[in-house]
This record gives sequence, C-alpha cells and structure tokens, in this order.
Amino acid sequence: MTRMKTGILLLCAMFTAPAVARQPVLFDWFEYRGTDAVFETPLPSGSYRNPVLAGFHPDPSITRAGDRFYLVTSSFAFFPGIPVFESTDLVHWRQIGNVIDRPSQLDFDGLGMSRGVFAPSIDYHDGRFYVVNTAVDSGGNFIATATDPAGPWSDPVWLPAIGGIDPSLFVDDDGRAYILNNDVPASAPRYDGHRAIWMQAFDIEKMRPFGPRKVLIDGGVDPSTNPIWIEGPHIYKRDGWYYLNCAEGGTGPQHSQVILRSRKVWGPYTPYEKNPILTQRDLPADRANPITNAGHADLVEGLDGRWWATFLASRNYGEVHYNTGRETFLLPVEWKDGWPVILEPGRRIPYVAPGPGFMSRAATQAPSTGNFTWRDEFDTPTLGSAWMYVRVPKQSWVDLSGHAGQLAIRPLAEALDTLRNPAFLARRQQHTKFEASTVLQVPAEAGTEAGIAAFQNETHWYFLGVRRKGKGIELFLEKSSGEGRHIVATTALQRPDTLKLKIAGDEGDYSFGFDAGMGWQWLKQDEDGTLLSTDVAGGFIGAVVGPHARMAPEE
Repeated sequence: MTRMKTGILLLCAMFTAPAVARQPVLFDWFEYRGTDAVFETPLPSGSYRNPVLAGFHPDPSITRAGDRFYLVTSSFAFFPGIPVFESTDLVHWRQIGNVIDRPSQLDFDGLGMSRGVFAPSIDYHDGRFYVVNTAVDSGGNFIATATDPAGPWSDPVWLPAIGGIDPSLFVDDDGRAYILNNDVPASAPRYDGHRAIWMQAFDIEKMRPFGPRKVLIDGGVDPSTNPIWIEGPHIYKRDGWYYLNCAEGGTGPQHSQVILRSRKVWGPYTPYEKNPILTQRDLPADRANPITNAGHADLVEGLDGRWWATFLASRNYGEVHYNTGRETFLLPVEWKDGWPVILEPGRRIPYVAPGPGFMSRAATQAPSTGNFTWRDEFDTPTLGSAWMYVRVPKQSWVDLSGHAGQLAIRPLAEALDTLRNPAFLARRQQHTKFEASTVLQVPAEAGTEAGIAAFQNETHWYFLGVRRKGKGIELFLEKSSGEGRHIVATTALQRPDTLKLKIAGDEGDYSFGFDAGMGWQWLKQDEDGTLLSTDVAGGFIGAVVGPHARMAPEE
C-alpha cells in the first residue's frame, strides 16, 4: 500500500469526534465520462495533448530528480492538499501523494474555497525535496520537506519573517540557498496590483531565512506602464546567467510570463526586450476553442538537454467562461540569443504538439487528459487519489470497509454552503462536455438527503438529491447561485430501493437526470451551468462533482 493510500485510510479512521447518529447512505459506484470535441483529434506519432493535467490543476511547479520529474499544483481549501505528481517524460503524470495529507497539518475552517494553500513551489537538492507555499488566511508562508516525494512530508515549518505569497527556493552551485516571494513594494504601493519580488538568503539546514531582504523587481519589467501582480518567481542558472522567471498581469486574460537575467544572483536583473515570453492576451477573443489566462510558468531541463515549461491556462467557452478551472499545460522552451522563449507573440497554445524525444510511447496510468471514462467501484479499502474533501474533515464520515463494494457516507448537518466540511467527496470536472453518474441506496431514514452534486464553491453549486417525504420519496434539484439556495424542481418516485442519478454538462448547459428502474429520465434540463464557471463564481478554482449526503435542514 502506498503512503498516499495509507494516509487517506488513516484519515477515514483517526478522528475522535463523536459519531453522527444517522445511518450511512450507500453508493455502489461513481462514473465520470468526458467527451470534449477538441480531444477527438487523433494524436500523431510522437505527439502529446494539452493540457497535460486537465481540470483544476493551477500554478504548476516542477523539478527534476535524476531521470524523473515531480510537479505540484495549488489545491486551495480542498484536502488532501498540494498534490504531488511524478512523470518520466513530462507528458504522462501519476499522482503519488500530497504534501498536506494529515488533518493536523492545516485547518481551513471558515475559509472560502479559493483561500487555503496557494501556488506551491517544489525543488530537489542533495537527496531531499522541498515545497515552499503560502497558507492564505491560515498561517502564512511555510516550507515542508520529504526524502520521498510520495511522502510522508514534514509538518509545515512556518516562515513568519517572509510576507506576501508565492515563495520559491533557489539553491546555487555553491550550496547557498535563497528564498524569493511576491510582497508589497518597499514604499507604499502606487496603484492597485503594484507588487515586488523580494529575495533573502536561506539557511537550508536550519530552515529559516537570514540577512537582509532585497527587492529584485519593483512593479514589473516596465514600471512606467504600472504593471500588475508580478508574482510566482523562480530563479534558474544556465551558462553563468541567473534567470528570474515571473508571472505578470494577474491570473485573467492579461496573464503573461516575463523573464529577466543577471550575472549575479542579487542582480541587478535586466528584462528581456521581447517580453513577454508567454501570453495569449494578444489573440482575438472570439477565436474558436480559445485557451486563455496563460502564465505562472516554471522551467525544467529535460533528459535530452532541451528545456520545457509547465504553466497554467484555461479552456474557455462563450469567450469568458471556464468551468474546468486553470489547468496544467506543457510547451518546449526555445533559447534565443541567451533568452528562454516559450511561445512567440501572436501564436496560439496548441492542443496537440510534438512531445519530448524521451516521451513514453504508451501511458501506464489513468489518463489525465483527453477523452476517457473513469469509474470507481468502491471495492478498495482506501479512497483513490482523484477524491478530495471540501476543507479538512473533523470527524469520520467515509467508510469503505463496512459494506463490501460500497461507499458509505454518513450524513452531516453541514450542507454545501457551509464554511466547514460537508459530507461531500469531490472529483474534478476535467471536460467542458461530461457526464457524472452514480447509484445509491435510497436513504431509509426520514431527515436524510443524499445524491450527487456539482460544486464550485460554498455559494455556487447544484445538488440533485433524494429524500423521504411523508410516506413517499421525493427527488429534488437544489441550486445556489450566490444569493442563497432554493429548490429548482421536484418529482415523486414510486419507492425504489436503488436510484441512479446523473449530471450532464455541455459548456454552460447542465442537465440532471435519474433512473428509478424504468430508464433514464430528465428532472431538469438546460440549467445555467455558467454559475459554476470561475468568472461567475469568482476565485481561482474549477468545478468538481461527487456524492453528497446531509441531514435535511429544519423547515
């Protein structure tokens, strides 16, 4: 059993809070199927598909250890947090663990879903892995370490002297270490979004910064234009140059990546005259199948000496909407006159591109991109890595051992609008066109409601559920669009023992169906799915789907 699975198994059994009296709701299986048109194009030999991690996988950071690559992404207020992925070829990724996998490490109660852990950075040095991160509103900046990237990772070592967000670690050839981060400038900000990149020496043995802090960039590569949100800094060393790689322009359509360099680690850093080295902001907004918001890149040298960039971007519909969140993309880096360029101005990020020369010819793990069907039969003793909790559980409500081949969820009083942990298992929506379905035993107890949910945050979600009502059974669709929850549709059912439920999404249209033994029927079609898009719901995450059970609210 892997450490990741062991940690999740312990999660299901270790809580000491009193057990909830309600009987559990049993789910037999859960299936997710994605059928995006952009993924139907056949892959030429030696090519790969973008994004390499589809669905909500933002702020990718990458490092290389020997002949393997390791990548982490933001997880915000989901738990386990900071997923760790491994690859041998930069294209096919397998999740092997999480940096935050124990309830004792962090607590997200009271936080919105787009708070929590932001923009982790991973590095490898002298046999040890380091992840530096910001726990927004829940502790500040910290560093965690592991000798095995699958875990266990250390508890957070807090870095109170470092403010701001987006810290990263750089270890020079001589073993001296430095920590970089985004923070307010030395003087009062001149405008909204005016930030600076700071650096400080770091004692990698004592795990603490020391000495004076210094501003490496104030505002951005061209301060005269009042650039916003310089962030996500990384330093690399190549051919005697120190390269400072940063995101600029915010995480929306103006997002970009810029590069600077210096002969000395402390600078001064000179910007590349042809910045940005990556953006999609110069393309027509009405282009077909747009990829937007590109930036927050990290660079790595491949096994063949060629460099590559991982970065975030979004796949939009209706020009501004994206329910799949910010995803992880991959592109080669071309060195031109001593500068790294990810994509020339005016060029679109490709959905299909030639892969590394060392790319595997066949993936051996579950697909992370393209069209696929994924199904969980709940026949293993632990939850798979695809499942996440909304915030950190304080009591055990998941059981995979008490009912063979079934997932048992004990309903909690918390609904999806809580700022604590509801009894909801979340799986990323990875396609603009998808179906998610499950089968459950109709709750035997009055006062228990269970079903399937599509969730973006605590104020924007759908819940297709079933409950006892009087002497009958009622199926209902509940919706929250930022102004409280309300019932959209209901229907009476003829006492089925088991019930199939389905959510089907096609860009901004979501439909909700059921099968009570007489084939699939729709309870409600063409509901507004844009309320699950990041531009409507706000924040930095994407939509998720999964099974949910709760105690019925008092009427």
